[in-house]
Amino acid sequence: MKEIITTIFFLFAVIDPIGSVPVYLEATKEFDKLHKKKIAIRASLIAFGILLFFIVIGQLILEGMSVSLDAFQISGGVILFLFALTMIFGDGKPEREKNQITDYKHVTIFPVAIPSIASPGAIMAVVIMTDITYLLSNNKQLLPYLFLLLLQLLH
Repeated sequence: MKEIITTIFFLFAVIDPIGSVPVYLEATKEFDKLHKKKIAIRASLIAFGILLFFIVIGQLILEGMSVSLDAFQISGGVILFLFALTMIFGDGKPEREKNQITDYKHVTIFPVAIPSIASPGAIMAVVIMTDITYLLSNNKQLLPYLFLLLLQLLH
């Protein structure tokens, strides 16, 4: 149970749903309430699919490139630390992503689903947390359900 709670808090911090709200609000400011809801649901499902893809295939991609999971975990931890430093000392995620919006007609995938919800940090985190052989051997296939829960909390 402690592992599940730790995973939820880790994913909540990496996905940063609170930081995604300003991006969502800016991206959907020209839509009515119904379309805003559709955009939120569709973006959450797309982000879930992307993260689920990397949960399942991420380790296989690393093995195909001859990168060990341990090496990726170490380098990923360093990069997540650098992301955290930019969140503390630099300009925030919402400001950078809000400035990238140029087309308000197609905002579901960019910038709401990617990079706001399924950010490079979130993708790296799911690959770091997912050791397929460990998950399958211990019947701990809860990670996709935890992502679905977190993504549902976004809207």
